[in-house]
Amino acid sequence: MFHHAKELQFNARVSGPDPKFASLLLEQFGGMNGELKAAMQYFIQAFSVRQPYPEQYDMLMDIATEEFSHLEIVGATIQMLLNGVNGELKDISEQSEVMQLVGGGKAEKESMIHEALVNPQFLGLSGGSPTLTNSQGVPWSGTYVDANGDPAVDLRSDIAAEARAKIVYEYLMQFTNDPAVKETLRFLMTREIAHQQMFEAALATLEPNFPPGVMQGDPRYSNLYFNMSKGEEAKGPWNEGQSPLLGEPWQYVDDPQSLVNATNGLLDQQPSEGARTEEDVDKKSKEISKTRSKQVKDAVPKGSNQWSKYE
Repeated sequence: MFHHAKELQFNARVSGPDPKFASLLLEQFGGMNGELKAAMQYFIQAFSVRQPYPEQYDMLMDIATEEFSHLEIVGATIQMLLNGVNGELKDISEQSEVMQLVGGGKAEKESMIHEALVNPQFLGLSGGSPTLTNSQGVPWSGTYVDANGDPAVDLRSDIAAEARAKIVYEYLMQFTNDPAVKETLRFLMTREIAHQQMFEAALATLEPNFPPGVMQGDPRYSNLYFNMSKGEEAKGPWNEGQSPLLGEPWQYVDDPQSLVNATNGLLDQQPSEGARTEEDVDKKSKEISKTRSKQVKDAVPKGSNQWSKYE
């Protein structure tokens, strides 16, 4: 059950109209890294964890609902940046204030025409209000939403989503000189940082959470690093020492083709010294399978089921 409060979560303000930046800001309204995408992604993901992981359900729904409030902040900011445009678009005179708003000269008019070609719906069809598109006029799509049903997978996707949204706000702040708008964008950017920390913390409560899912990887291949390019080689913790999550010694394969030929297409490859054994992997897979299966089964009552408990 949702309840809408008419006051914004953050007191969004603008110093004056700016149709050009309003068009850019559409990226966070209806773009693939925008607020609607985030709200819908966390909202959809919450369904699969409602009963087996009620704490994660609570967090996902809280953050999803906050993202809807951020969508409202972005939409309100776009609308304020377009203030007066709707009325002026109805003024067909050559001296319309909307043309003065963008400079009034021939170059400014041509610039506006160019922007209309890049984003044909904005202003041309909206009449001075937000449209559910990105900054190029591409309509929002449900394909932006990533919901896998496994919390170890979904939470990693959410961490990445918050990182992408954060950097978009960081870039957008470079395209406006309005201090009030920058203040709003900085708030939204900071909330992306906060949410990323929340998802990181939630992922840490799932132990073990790597690799995602239940099945463990084949120990013959889980610590191989293939040097797949010619030239100066680069070494780092991704190909030398121990692998950070499985704790296996990296095996650097300098000549992948020779190894593939010598092992019958890797079929005869053996686990390197210090890697997990096939018995270890099989035991771990069964342990995790049993634990995760029990968590879900115990959370779902036999027979009739009820989503909510009412006081």
